[in-house]
Amino acid sequence: MREEDLIAPDSLQTPHICEGGNLDCGSGLLLLIRKSMEQVPDGEVLEIRSTEISVKEDLPAWCRMTKNPYLGWRSVPEFNRYFVQRGEDEQDTDIAFKQARDYRWQTRIHWDGGLQVKVFCRNHSWSVGQPASFDVRDAAPSAVEYVLGALGSCLAMGFQIRASQQKIEIDELEISLSGQIDNIFVFLGTEKEGHSGFKEISGTLYVSSDADDEVLEKLWQETLTASPVTNTLTQDTSISVDIRII
Repeated sequence: MREEDLIAPDSLQTPHICEGGNLDCGSGLLLLIRKSMEQVPDGEVLEIRSTEISVKEDLPAWCRMTKNPYLGWRSVPEFNRYFVQRGEDEQDTDIAFKQARDYRWQTRIHWDGGLQVKVFCRNHSWSVGQPASFDVRDAAPSAVEYVLGALGSCLAMGFQIRASQQKIEIDELEISLSGQIDNIFVFLGTEKEGHSGFKEISGTLYVSSDADDEVLEKLWQETLTASPVTNTLTQDTSISVDIRII
C-alpha cells in the first residue's frame, strides 16, 4: 500500500489540531503545520484538517523529509483529517519561518512598444496598458486597474481562506471596487500639485452564506487587517527602483 493511501484508525484521536481550511501544501499549509507542531510534545500527534485533496499526496512526502511520521488520513463530510506524529529530531522551524519572512516576490516587466508592457512572474505573464486611460475599451487593463484588481483579489481570497478555516461555507462572493486618483495630471506632466496615486478606494463585499451576519462581519474585518495588498497601500512602503543604462 502506498503511504498516501494509509487510512488512520478511528481510535486515533488528538487534542492538537491544525485548521488548514482549503489550503494546500504549496499555499501556506506547511507553515501552519510547522507553527502548530511547535505546540506538540515529542511523540504526540497533530491532526491537520483540510478540504484540499492534493494534501493527501503531498503531506506524506513532507513528513518523510522532516522525519515526522505520517500516520494516515480519514475523510469526514466537511474535510479530510491527516495525522502526523511529531518526530524526536530537531525541528528546523526557525529556518522555514525565516525563509517565509525573508521571501521576496519578483516580477519582470518588458516594454512591448507603444503604450503596453508585459509582466512576467513565475509561470505567468500578462499585458498592462497605460496608467491613465479613460477609453471604454483598451487592448489591456491599465496599471491602476490592476492595483484595484490585486486589492480585490487579495481580499476575496483572504476572506474565503479564513472562512474555510472556520468551517464557514461561502455560496457566492464578489467584491466591487472603485477608486479616485488624487491628480492624474501629475502623471501626465502638466501639473505639479497633489500626487498621481489613489486618494481613496471604496467598495462592497457581496457574500452569500448561512453564517450569522456578525460572524461574517468579524471575518471581513480580520481579512482587511491581514491583507498584504491592503497593508501595502495603507502602510509606509519603501520603494527603491534604480536605473541602469545598458
